[in-house]
Amino acid sequence: MKKILILNLLFLSVVSSFAQQDPQYNLYQFNQMIINPAYAGARDGIATIASVRQQWAGFDGAPRTICVSAHSPILENKMGVGLTIVNDQMGPRTVSGVYGNAAYIMKLGQKFKLSLGINAGYNSYRFNFDKLTFKTPETSTQISQNQKAGKLDFNSGAFLKSNKFFLGFSATHLAAGDVYSYDAGTGVLSYRLRTHIFLTMGRSFVLDENCVFAPTIMYRSVNNTSNLDINFNFFLFKKIWLGAFVRGGYGPGFLMQYYITPKLRVAYSYDSGLKDKRNLGASHEVMIGFDLPEPKSKVISPRFL
Repeated sequence: MKKILILNLLFLSVVSSFAQQDPQYNLYQFNQMIINPAYAGARDGIATIASVRQQWAGFDGAPRTICVSAHSPILENKMGVGLTIVNDQMGPRTVSGVYGNAAYIMKLGQKFKLSLGINAGYNSYRFNFDKLTFKTPETSTQISQNQKAGKLDFNSGAFLKSNKFFLGFSATHLAAGDVYSYDAGTGVLSYRLRTHIFLTMGRSFVLDENCVFAPTIMYRSVNNTSNLDINFNFFLFKKIWLGAFVRGGYGPGFLMQYYITPKLRVAYSYDSGLKDKRNLGASHEVMIGFDLPEPKSKVISPRFL
């Protein structure tokens, strides 16, 4: 009964106008294209990444996100192109999306590059209301008659980088609006897509040849609600990333990324959820990335790009 109640509350928080709908990502600094289309081509080669995130492990119907992406510079590094495939499940709602990416890359002086990007895609939404408990059986029957919907989606962003700094800004779901709605007089149930704003920033400090300190932040905002991630990361021996972070309203966590070879890397993150008042538990995220060829810069590429 407790899990059913939590599942209902989770879904109702998502369909409400004030909830964050985009998946959470702890490992965003290792693949920012998942939140910013201007990131395409930033690794100066073909980059492919697959990730899985299980939020609130242990609860049936808790969010689970699978993401596969690939991107590369073209036209002598003047443009970046990419492709992203996402499957996001939460309670009775499943979203499957495919996005194509394009970014224009320009040099600003000798040290900086500025990218302006956009992506477009299609999301397929499926709602399985059999997983929810309704007060009246007839409500469940009426809602379950319409379980599928589709919607075109557009995102845009800007990404500024140098060898020691990055700054990103993006807005997702620019074609926001109703995806699913049910109106039976009293029981209004709807899923309305909202525009999300992301701001990311990072700066590296070389402490010695075997240790780089690279703090990052990510700010998210949707419909007048927001939260902030603060990360404290160290890149050690040009081989391994170790970091700790705090997310507002959710609690602390840690992450790591290890270079198995110069081209192949794996990453893992854990967030505790200790400050989440709903007491929903911890979350896990796993990522694997492959670069071809290996990144040109052994200083910046393992940290930010």
